[in-house]
Amino acid sequence: MSKSAEQWSDLNARMGAGAAMVVIGLVGIWLGGHIFHLLVALICGLMVWELVGMLRPGVRHSQLQLGVLTGVAVFLAIYLPVGFALPILLAPALTGFGQLEQNRTIYMSFTVLILLAGYGMMQVRDDLGFGWLLWLVLVVVVTDVVGYFAGRMIGGPKFWPAVSPKKTWAGTASGWVGAALVGLLFSISSGVGLQLIGISIAVSMASQMGDIAESGMKRKMGVKDSSNLIPGHGGLMDRFDGMLGAALFLLVIGQFIGFPPGLG
Repeated sequence: MSKSAEQWSDLNARMGAGAAMVVIGLVGIWLGGHIFHLLVALICGLMVWELVGMLRPGVRHSQLQLGVLTGVAVFLAIYLPVGFALPILLAPALTGFGQLEQNRTIYMSFTVLILLAGYGMMQVRDDLGFGWLLWLVLVVVVTDVVGYFAGRMIGGPKFWPAVSPKKTWAGTASGWVGAALVGLLFSISSGVGLQLIGISIAVSMASQMGDIAESGMKRKMGVKDSSNLIPGHGGLMDRFDGMLGAALFLLVIGQFIGFPPGLG
């Protein structure tokens, strides 16, 4: 296989699985409510299941237990006041910290990230509606897709070769441009103002940092993918790592700047 063909060898599998995830995701976001909460809880639970599998391979009981606990915690938290939700969200992280003999700090950090990001996505859908969660998802997806194609077509210097050898500066910067265009379109259609462009770029950067964090963790653990659940994509963490960074970033900055801008 030529180098050029090898670059695109996973494209068909990625596109097929990606299209299926887009359909499932859009239906869940559109329906909202309990169905969307269940979908997010399932995804978060499976991501922690993958995480434990990477950090403590071969111990399926802990994988299942912590994955189920995570899903239940995320689902319950959205129905409770914040003061009660936060302790419930911390429970899976603390439980795993006590169970794992190694890599406990990595487990706790990523589990808290998954829990808060899942909670943040549900909060955006419940409080702000379909449109703003669609904006968040599109910023992350466009950042990833534009970065993927630009990185392979343009090439050039690597962004952080020690952590993520395939990512280039061209792909990274192109992702920011794609996110800015999403922000521009939403600012025009919603009337919130052009400051949404800057927020979109910041969310794009946060999504890339989520991707980089997961790549660094996988390199440390010596694994290529978080699991083999999704053909051409690896595991759920491999696909939702960017969303983790973006959702957590929006959850945090939303408390300080008021979001959406001009309406908060």
